[in-house]
Amino acid sequence: MKTMKHQKKQHADKHGDHHAHMVADFKKRFWGSLFFTIPILLLSPLLQSFFGLSEVIDFPFEIYVLFAFSTAVFFYGGYPFLKGIYDELSAGKPGMMTLIGLAIFVAYFYSSSVVFGVEGKVFFWELATLIDIMLLGHWIEMKSVMGASRALEELAQLMPSVAHKKKEDGSFTDVPVSDLTVDDKVLIKPGEKIPADGEIVEGKSAVNEAMITGESKPAAKETGDMVIGGAINGEGSITVEVKKTGKDSYLSQVINLVKDARESKSKSQDIANSAAFWLTIIALSAGLITLVIWLAWMNREFEFALERTVTVMVITCPHALGLAVPLVVAVSTAISASRGLLIRNRAAFEKARNLQAIIFDKTGTLTYGKFGVTDVLLFNGRMDEDELLKYAAAVESNSQHPIATGVVESTKEIPSVSEFNSIPGKGAQGKVNGKEVKVVSLGYLRENDIVVDDDRIEKLNLQGKTVVFVIIDDSLQGGIALADIIREESREAISRLKTMGIQTMMLTGDNREVAKWVADELGLDDYFAEVLPEQKAQKVKEVQSRGLITAMTGDGINDAPALAQADVGIAIGAGTDVAVETADIILVRSNPLDATAIIELAKATYRKMVQNLAWATGYNAFAIPLAAGVLYNYGILLSPAAGAVLMSLSTVIVAINARFLKVPESA
Repeated sequence: MKTMKHQKKQHADKHGDHHAHMVADFKKRFWGSLFFTIPILLLSPLLQSFFGLSEVIDFPFEIYVLFAFSTAVFFYGGYPFLKGIYDELSAGKPGMMTLIGLAIFVAYFYSSSVVFGVEGKVFFWELATLIDIMLLGHWIEMKSVMGASRALEELAQLMPSVAHKKKEDGSFTDVPVSDLTVDDKVLIKPGEKIPADGEIVEGKSAVNEAMITGESKPAAKETGDMVIGGAINGEGSITVEVKKTGKDSYLSQVINLVKDARESKSKSQDIANSAAFWLTIIALSAGLITLVIWLAWMNREFEFALERTVTVMVITCPHALGLAVPLVVAVSTAISASRGLLIRNRAAFEKARNLQAIIFDKTGTLTYGKFGVTDVLLFNGRMDEDELLKYAAAVESNSQHPIATGVVESTKEIPSVSEFNSIPGKGAQGKVNGKEVKVVSLGYLRENDIVVDDDRIEKLNLQGKTVVFVIIDDSLQGGIALADIIREESREAISRLKTMGIQTMMLTGDNREVAKWVADELGLDDYFAEVLPEQKAQKVKEVQSRGLITAMTGDGINDAPALAQADVGIAIGAGTDVAVETADIILVRSNPLDATAIIELAKATYRKMVQNLAWATGYNAFAIPLAAGVLYNYGILLSPAAGAVLMSLSTVIVAINARFLKVPESA
């Protein structure tokens, strides 16, 4: 197992080293070629004539010195492009390297033949500046790609190297994090990084998980809570029992998901690749046609026609087009991962921009999945709501029932209780501040002929809420209504989705009254109640049958069939369990606003792709005829070097535009 992990790490390291080596290689070749370009410019006849240097720079065999410097630039600076021709043609996929390589090959050998006797003029300086500019463009591109990967690299670097492992005698020893195993106990001191996913068994603290989940506010953690490896501990010391290590850890799963998403082919990527291939064919054809027209029809000299041909092939290189989609993909995937929005399936992610309906699971997604107080009813005005809740919470504090827990959590001040007794199936009772307090059900009131004449009770029951009653010293003082509490983020999420024109729906196993109350509170377009887990996928299919592109958002466990059936499956609140096989997109936090954010991100990503593709193809559509010389009669003529400048500018614009992609704020 360790050998496999070591091999995987070696592969990842080699992959990263390869990219870093490429950046360094282009940088080195650029500066080396630029150094040789300076004497090439000074020795070029055309530039000497233009700047009046012909008499200043004049010595024997000058042309051969120019040839020597140009040869150095051609073979040293041009090597990546010459190798690129071989690689692309060997694979049967001519592309941008073929165009660049062919352009510099033609320029060099034509100029060299002039040096050794062929009638014509040399343009070594165009060759040198072309190679310089292409190397600079590639250097910038590679740096952009490396920059887009930086967020992923930062994730990998979050883990500390050493952990304080607890020994059997209770003392601690420092061990490498890689040596930790499941069930080991480790001490995390204030300010230290958590070395592995695990459960707190001692202590409490606030943990900063911002780099992992995107949650900017430190999360309060205490005994029994889970923590994620790589998160930063706050001011308290905690002891954690390791639950996951290595490839099973949250961080490893995130990194693998991000890598898979970046490597997965998408529809937009296929379009860009197809466009790049055809642009290569068009460029070669346009170059040949340009050569023939200037020679046969316009009766211009071969040197001029060749220069036009070279310029056409240089300016139509599909650098910007080939970079348009991959850079946006890299940026969107890396940034979203740092925000806890994990993309497993890029094709489904791209489809999210066209969503027409989104179905939310209710419990745990739109709601917290636990009872909370929604209404407090006072029957005789002898006490206020806070006082009533305190008396009720005092009695319920000795009960483990979910309703009792909801009452207890509704108030911060809980008086002590004595003589506590449960009333089986009906409630509980005890003495609080010397008073006999009972918290009971409607059934208890009926059994004891206690009449409640309040229309609000029936209304609350119709909403599916549970109402308990508080009796103090045999006098009915009030009622407390409880229900599964709706998340505040749910309201904003539904509002934003409606603004986008997306129909919002809910799926729940709860009764129709509860479902209707939640749907009305949130303003949902539709809801499905009393749905069994095995029926959820059928309900998704029913919405799809209306002709709507549909997303399903659930917790990724009992919602798995529905997530698989949906056009886009979104697992929400996955926490440390990110390996949800049926989901296309995994949202770490239990925050419905993140579902909205991923849709907005899909739309923003697509807009960036379209902008880049439009710029790249539009640029070439404009540049090809200009490079061929259609405006020659108006005094506009592009040299190969000028063509390379424009091409590189297009590439840089595409790269910069991709980097401006932003993840919408989700909370």
